[in-house]
Amino acid sequence: HAVSRTSPNLDFVPACLPPDPVEVEELQRFVSNSKRLFVMTGAGISTESGIPDYRSEGVGLYARTDRRPIQHAEFVRSASARQRYWARNFVGWPQFSSHQPNRAHLVLRDWEKVGKLHWLVTQNVDALHTKAGSQRVTELHGCTHRVFCLACGDQISRSELQEHFEALNPTWKAEAFGVAPDGDVFLTDEQVRNFQVPACRKCNGILKPDVTFFGDTVSREKVDFVHQRLAESDSMLVAGSSMQVYSGYRFALAAQEKKLPIAILNIGPTRLDHFASLKLNSRCGELLPLIV
Repeated sequence: HAVSRTSPNLDFVPACLPPDPVEVEELQRFVSNSKRLFVMTGAGISTESGIPDYRSEGVGLYARTDRRPIQHAEFVRSASARQRYWARNFVGWPQFSSHQPNRAHLVLRDWEKVGKLHWLVTQNVDALHTKAGSQRVTELHGCTHRVFCLACGDQISRSELQEHFEALNPTWKAEAFGVAPDGDVFLTDEQVRNFQVPACRKCNGILKPDVTFFGDTVSREKVDFVHQRLAESDSMLVAGSSMQVYSGYRFALAAQEKKLPIAILNIGPTRLDHFASLKLNSRCGELLPLIV
């Protein structure tokens, strides 16, 4: 693959030791013993594609800045919050949307192809699993590549919206200062003030990314669907997530209740370390390709 030949971008990956051969063997045994593997991924699988996460020690956005992601209520309530959100998003989008899957994404796609991976649930909104070719996938928190209208539900692609932004803001220019995990960038109030935001083409309603913002909840239907996929599985692998967010953590609790073996591949502690059968502190893109 072209992707595996390019060296991973490690700017946003916490330091860790190379995989221990004993650990590789343990994970190999775990995967070999599984017939229907349920995989859950988080931001730590995408950091090697150059997308920073929020929580990693030292390199995560929370550690490096005082920036916090937008809250759902604020986005819905405040036109100026939406204007600020979309202005930043407009500047960050070309870079954010150009990120490519890394070896970890490709390995999981291959596991699906050979029937090892039963279902993949990602907490990421970066579309990298889809770009890698995974099909048995649920985007738990949605995807930044889709936009929908809060009033009528009409959907458009984020790249199409980018063209509307450009048409509405032909002379608007802004230099970005660093990019956040969700494709957001840092802009001044002055830059944001003149930015025009399009309304829904069908009903003039408010356009929002098809993403679960902080303070919003994942739909009941999606949660039930994932629980069904988990019920059909015989083991669970968590890759690149500290599982701090309850919307993902609840599936680990369900797996524990069903007595499924759980393996965790994540640099740093996670919320399920105490009940996992296996915990590995390695980079996803370094360890997963070693598993046959």
